[in-house]
Amino acid sequence: MSLPMRFLIGDLKIIALVFALALLTACSGGQKRTASISLSGSEAALKQTLYGHYREWASIPYQYGGLSKSGIDCSGFVYLTFAKKLGVHLPRTSDRQAQTGKPIPQQQLRTGDLVFFNTGPQQHHVGIYIEQRRFLHVSTIKGVAISSLDNQYWSDRYWKSVRVLSS
Repeated sequence: MSLPMRFLIGDLKIIALVFALALLTACSGGQKRTASISLSGSEAALKQTLYGHYREWASIPYQYGGLSKSGIDCSGFVYLTFAKKLGVHLPRTSDRQAQTGKPIPQQQLRTGDLVFFNTGPQQHHVGIYIEQRRFLHVSTIKGVAISSLDNQYWSDRYWKSVRVLSS
C-alpha cells in the first residue's frame, strides 16, 4: 500500500472514531437536568395539540431507534413531540428522559407529564399523559397509540412520572 493511501486510511479511522465518540457522548448519561418550562397556553390547548399530533402519527409502526414516520420508538416519539409541538428539548432516550423534570405521584398527573414503565430487564417505556388516565405512546404492537394507565399490562409495569412542563 502506498504511503499517501496509508495516511488517508489513518485519517478516515480517526474521523470515524471521533464521530463514534460524539454519538456515544450525545446518548450517554450525564448530570441530571431539569427541563421545566412554563406553558403559554391552557391545559385544554395542550390536550388539543397532543390529540392533533396523535392523529398525524396514529398507527405509525414501532421501530427501535426510529425517528420518522416510517417507524419510531417510544422515546423518539416523546422527543419529537416535545421538540416539534412544544418547543422543548428533551433527551433522546427514555432513561435520560426519566432523569429530567420533577418526579410527581401518579395521582397528580397533568396533561404533558411523562409516564414511565418497566417493560423488561433494564428496559423502560415512556409515554405522554393526556387526560383521564390515558397516555400517548408508541406500542411495539399497535405503533403510535393511546392507552389507559388502568390497563393491567401498564398498571402492573408503572414505574414513575415526571413533570417537565410547568403551568
